[in-house]
Amino acid sequence: MKTFIKFIAFLIAMSVLTSCYSYTTVVGNGAQGNQKINKWNHYVIGGLAPVGVSDSKVMAGGAENYTIHTRQSFINGLLSFVTWGLYTPTTTTVTK
Repeated sequence: MKTFIKFIAFLIAMSVLTSCYSYTTVVGNGAQGNQKINKWNHYVIGGLAPVGVSDSKVMAGGAENYTIHTRQSFINGLLSFVTWGLYTPTTTTVTK
């Protein structure tokens, strides 16, 4: 029984102590307005193999000044958790 309790405690700790990552890139002078475009990026095997990744230049639609923010949202993290890391999506937001 102690082994089972330790295993459950381990699973809870692994769920709570995961790190979410995010990074921001500024192109030109950065976003000049507040128009946002969101797209998901699709990865498998814990993010090692990209399946479908968004193109921020296309998302910016020819703008010269914009900000790119890529992160793992709660929904992305939940999907990654449910699939045991086999499918690991992220979200890219371009603000122009």
